[in-house]
Amino acid sequence: MTRSELIAQIAHDNPHLRQQDVEAIVHVIFSEITATLARGGRVELRGFGAFSVKRRDPRIGRNPRTGEAVAVPGKAAPFFKPGKELRELVNGGPPQARAAAPAQRRA
Repeated sequence: MTRSELIAQIAHDNPHLRQQDVEAIVHVIFSEITATLARGGRVELRGFGAFSVKRRDPRIGRNPRTGEAVAVPGKAAPFFKPGKELRELVNGGPPQARAAAPAQRRA
């Protein structure tokens, strides 16, 4: 789903909101998440997941063509850890429900 599709879906699900208001809301949310991560902070959305920044130490890498050693500087990378509810939804429900489902089909 793209940002414009997200905006369209939210506007469709909430007819009392104007399209411009939905665009502004989505923009503010993404801007705040980005700004918090840029400051090295963490953003947790209960039931969805947590955004954070992971630091990568500098290292010596290799150029795949020449095999020459190359210094790779340290850097920060955004990281997302999905929450329990999101993992369960993506995997077809809670583990207990998935285990019970095949047993019900056999009966």
